Amino acid sequence: MLLAAIGILATASDWVWDLPPGFPVPNVPSDNPMSRAKVELGRHLFNEKILSGDESMSCGSCHIQSLAFADGKDFPTGITNVAHPRNSQHLSNVAYMPRLTWSNPRMTSLEIQARAPMFGESPIELGLSSNVFLDKLRAKSIYQTLFRNAYGNAESAVNEQNVRFAIASFQRSLISGNSKYDQYAFRNNKSALNASEIRGMNLFNGEVAECFHCHGGFNFTDTSFHGGAKEEFFYHSNGIHDDAYYAGQPSNKRGLFDLTGISSDTGKFRAPSLRNIGVTYPYMHDGSFMCDNANNPNITSGKTKTDCARDALTKVVDHYRSGGQNHTAKDSTLIRAFTITNSQRDDMVNFLLALTDDEFLTNPKFASPF
Repeated sequence: MLLAAIGILATASDWVWDLPPGFPVPNVPSDNPMSRAKVELGRHLFNEKILSGDESMSCGSCHIQSLAFADGKDFPTGITNVAHPRNSQHLSNVAYMPRLTWSNPRMTSLEIQARAPMFGESPIELGLSSNVFLDKLRAKSIYQTLFRNAYGNAESAVNEQNVRFAIASFQRSLISGNSKYDQYAFRNNKSALNASEIRGMNLFNGEVAECFHCHGGFNFTDTSFHGGAKEEFFYHSNGIHDDAYYAGQPSNKRGLFDLTGISSDTGKFRAPSLRNIGVTYPYMHDGSFMCDNANNPNITSGKTKTDCARDALTKVVDHYRSGGQNHTAKDSTLIRAFTITNSQRDDMVNFLLALTDDEFLTNPKFASPF
């Protein structure tokens, strides 16, 4: 492919954030500045199956655009078909996350995190065991051009760090902020939400349900980092399982405890962003709350994606209004029973569904080039 045909400049200064109203500028590492060329390279690499041991999978295999870069399963599987211990997180607005994955505070950047699926052995995801994949990339003319655009000399630029940095740049570009809620709250379109959705929004942000404590702000989470703001990240036990459940789990399924060894960290996980929640079921770190057609992104048997999301979200709201299970590490100041009617629950579910940005799910800027 010719350089002119791609139409990308290899300079960091050409990047301009196209941010929705109400969104701050993301923090970007000084050693990996954004550029159009790097994002375009990252888009290709994110979807490139050469980045797996048997060339059968890519990052995009478990992070599907139409599902907000989640995968619709309770647990993803890698090239060996062994299940991952946790649910695939969606990547909407991942640029604002100061800590990544469900329960690892050491994952402080997208650049660092990319090594885990590429080279990790427990579990095996993409299953790379050497840098032979770099030779395969060098052999393809498209990557000679893309790496040259992004980094300069194509031969020396094709290295493992630059692969990770380009993928990270692409992931930072995945900004989502044009849901019905955004149109209502930030674009002054007061007809964007219907009466039920507005009632649900008020419940969500009110002192009865108090969902906003863990799912607040522009990104609907309590974990955020952006220009001019203090880095914040928290882990919670939300009572979806009890003490006996965690006592019987292997050492990769007990949350923050698996890293800290502190008993009060058992069952604690990061509160995910609720952006695009209408397509990111099944919910929770282990996909506990799922549709009747779980593990099927195509949703067969007559159920639409919205049907499935509504079914699973109803279970989620019912869980929280019950106060959750009896778990020693549960934060009872946040996770406590509250009284609402089924009609009010349905209003909350309708509001949550209004957080899905359909434009993001089909935006060609984020689509696979293959």
